[in-house]
Amino acid sequence: MNFALKNLLGEARIRFVWIFLGLSFTWFTCYWFSEELIFLLAKPYLTLPLDSYFVCTRLTEAFFTCVTTSSVACFYFVFPFISYQIWCFLIPSCYGERRARYNQFFYLSGFCLFLFLFITFSWVVPNVWHFLCFAGTTSTNLLMIKLQPKIFDYIMLTVRILFISSLCSQVPVIVIFLLYKGGISVKTFTKNRRYFMVSSLFTAAFFAPPDIWCQIFACLPIYLMMELTIFVALIVRVREEGCLRNICTANLVRTFRFVNISPKMRSKRVKRESPLGRFPA
Repeated sequence: MNFALKNLLGEARIRFVWIFLGLSFTWFTCYWFSEELIFLLAKPYLTLPLDSYFVCTRLTEAFFTCVTTSSVACFYFVFPFISYQIWCFLIPSCYGERRARYNQFFYLSGFCLFLFLFITFSWVVPNVWHFLCFAGTTSTNLLMIKLQPKIFDYIMLTVRILFISSLCSQVPVIVIFLLYKGGISVKTFTKNRRYFMVSSLFTAAFFAPPDIWCQIFACLPIYLMMELTIFVALIVRVREEGCLRNICTANLVRTFRFVNISPKMRSKRVKRESPLGRFPA
């Protein structure tokens, strides 16, 4: 077997072993503290000024809730570690400039992910449950409706909201990366806006609850992030083109001035500006 291929497979095996060990240790740790994690996710609902509590209607619902919460928390906790292992596997094959650029994308991805998760969990989720709880109660004595949510449904809806927020956080990174690689231009993005709208609708249909309003509210952030990223990329592209145009104009003016001077002055200028002209023979 080729020596380079053998080293590559050995490095991939090491990275997979580290990822497997990290996943196993993190999942068992999350399952051990599953009640604390469920309380952390249920806190936005428990703080409402209502008789807030959850119910279970099946014998296995509590167990599946713990397993689901542990799996989701394990994914979010291990995702930075998995990204770091993939980065360690791919980054040695890149040159210095490309490595610095990929490091910027890596840091931007992590920053956007944690920023969106923090905003979603601290502001979006409490407002969503505040609206749903007060929309599910009545204000008259003619009809009594009292909300008693199932713990599994509550956890799954919260996880869906967090997952949609995670997708929205990676949209700018993906668009900027595609623009940087040159595979898709800003003009292509602006011409194919309708396809981005349809893709955001499909994403919301798969991950949002089966409600038209929930799907609309899930679709809008994804599409708005695409539009905002395209707008910022267009501004950056226009600025880069302006800087390049100014540099080309300055070079043309300098060349025109150099051509129009006398041959004697031209030879003196070349001798003065060239590195060999500084040291006499």
